Amino acid sequence: DVQLVESGGGLVQPGGSLRLSCVSSGHTDNSYCMGWFRQAQGPEREGVAAIHVTYGSKYYDRTVKGRFTISQDNAKNTLYLQTNSLKSEDTALYYCAAWRRGTGSWTNWGQGTQVTVS
Repeated sequence: DVQLVESGGGLVQPGGSLRLSCVSSGHTDNSYCMGWFRQAQGPEREGVAAIHVTYGSKYYDRTVKGRFTISQDNAKNTLYLQTNSLKSEDTALYYCAAWRRGTGSWTNWGQGTQVTVS
């Protein structure tokens, strides 16, 4: 299976930046996409950004497009989310997730890293 561990969250003032990291371990070969989600209010997690592991094609939610950048270092099995021009509404617990090939869903999740903008 794939285990994910996030880091890089913290407290930042509006307009600031943070770089979130997600290190994958275990059976990483079968990951189809990697993504970032956030949980701000209630139990729901909203999609923030995603990247196709093989081809590098990217998705961004409209709320973060132009401010956030998703990237990966496959040699290090590490996913990144560069968050710039942070707003108070970006405050959330940020999770990384893996969409494993053939599963049709986001099946593996990290523990989350807190981003607080104030």
